[in-house]
Amino acid sequence: MAELPEVLPPDSDPSTDEGGGPIKSFLEHLEDLRWMLVRCAVALFLGIILCLSASNYIIDFLKWPLVQAQRIRTSSDPHVTIVVGTNILARFSANDPRQFPLAVGATNDTFFRLATVRVGTNDILAVVPDPNPPEIAQQAMHVDLAVISPAEAFTVAIQIAIYGGITISAPFLLFFIAQFVLPALHHHEKKFIYRISGFASGLFFAGVAFCYFVMMVVTLSATVGFSDWLGLKSSFWKASEYISFMCWFMIGMGLSFQLPLVLLTLVKIGLIDYRKLSSFRSYWVVAGLTLAAFVTPDGNPLTMFLMFLPLHVLYEISVFIAWRWDVKARREAALEV
Repeated sequence: MAELPEVLPPDSDPSTDEGGGPIKSFLEHLEDLRWMLVRCAVALFLGIILCLSASNYIIDFLKWPLVQAQRIRTSSDPHVTIVVGTNILARFSANDPRQFPLAVGATNDTFFRLATVRVGTNDILAVVPDPNPPEIAQQAMHVDLAVISPAEAFTVAIQIAIYGGITISAPFLLFFIAQFVLPALHHHEKKFIYRISGFASGLFFAGVAFCYFVMMVVTLSATVGFSDWLGLKSSFWKASEYISFMCWFMIGMGLSFQLPLVLLTLVKIGLIDYRKLSSFRSYWVVAGLTLAAFVTPDGNPLTMFLMFLPLHVLYEISVFIAWRWDVKARREAALEV
């Protein structure tokens, strides 16, 4: 009597292994890799073109921390400001009679504007009081971004296109890479990758947001204050250096916020536990300050301290989570006994 063929369940596939995906030949994997690279290149190219066409809006976005730093920085000494339209022509100290004698003795900031005044039948250019000065003239700190060479404007545009293009296309790049890699993974491996990706993305964007809304405002204000203390003018900054400074600072802060992910992964694989994390706290303070010194582009001690504070909070959160995991593991072990 002939043997009956083995009947497989409807949802089973002999070419799969616990969700590991269909088995493909080497050439088929190369074809999938080629299309993945093509999709990534197209997404990156479109992101670069989009950012290049919106360069002026991206520059305004990157200048926001500088504008906020100018608004919160106040001056204790009264100044005299001369404006032309919405631009600042000059700024003098009201306590120095050699700079602007008409304002000597003023206790508040005084504003003048350059305007034409009719005297008889003639129009002359004169400096007259301005009761409604523009908002930028009322800021004690004023720094403009400037290009100081013919090719620097193109350098700025290329920087914006590359940084912005990578940022915009990053979700699509990760999606296309996941389409290539995930089908070869088992179900539990996919679940682990999803969790890691979600936590890593959240921590990265939290670090970028903290750097953009908090650290950059304080850093820029402190940088100008330090320049003034040295007696150096800080009215103009190179636009290319400012954009590079902003982008690398935010990227560095986002990567630094991956600290809990690294520590908790080491806890999960058994290399360390919460007791070691707690005992290493003093060593971490030194390591954290060293890390902050390397990541901060300006080397400002205030910036280093501001960067170290959230990193130390993340370290303490990692210790707490590791302790909770240890308590849970011991409770489950006791129940099994």
